[in-house]
Amino acid sequence: MAGQVKRGRVKAKPGSTLDGSEMRMAEGLLIPAFGYKSHINIDRRFRLIRRFIVTDAARHDGAPLPGLLNPVAFDSRVWADSAYRSKANEAAITAAGRRSMVDLRNPQGRPMPWPHQRANRARSAVRSAVEHVFADQKQHMALFIRTIGPGRATVKTGIANLAYNFRRLIWLEGRTVPV
Repeated sequence: MAGQVKRGRVKAKPGSTLDGSEMRMAEGLLIPAFGYKSHINIDRRFRLIRRFIVTDAARHDGAPLPGLLNPVAFDSRVWADSAYRSKANEAAITAAGRRSMVDLRNPQGRPMPWPHQRANRARSAVRSAVEHVFADQKQHMALFIRTIGPGRATVKTGIANLAYNFRRLIWLEGRTVPV
C-alpha cells in the first residue's frame, strides 16, 4: 500500500536566478510518509495482549474493531474510546454477544451532558490499561515502527507485543505466592 503524502520539502539549489541572487529554491518535493497504528485487545485481569491488528495511519481508528473482538473472552464488555463508536461497531459488538462500554461522544457544538461525563470517566479508568501497554512499549522497548509495507510493520508490532507479554508474564509470575 502506498503511503500518504504528508508534506513538501524545499531544497536550496546552488546557482543564480533570473534576478541575480545567488541561491534559488527548488520546487517542493512531495515525500511519501508511511505510518501505522496498532489496535490491541487485552484482557482486563492480567493485561496480556490477546489480539492485535496493524493498520495504516490513514485508516479510521474504529474500522478494525470487529476483528479485535474475542469470541472466547470471559468478560462480555468491550471497552474502547470514542473513536470506536459507530453504528457498524455497535452492531458488531451486539452480534458478538458483547456489551458496549465504548466512550460516549461529545455532542457537536455543545458541552457534554454531566451523566455522559460521569459515564466516560468511569469507562476511562478501565480503558487506561490499554494506554499503559502502549506507554510501556514506547518507553521500555523504544518501539518506533519505521518500515515500508504493512507486512513488515505487522511483524515488528507482533514481536513487540510478544515481548511485552513475556515481560508481563514474568512480572505476574513473580507476584504469585509459591505453594
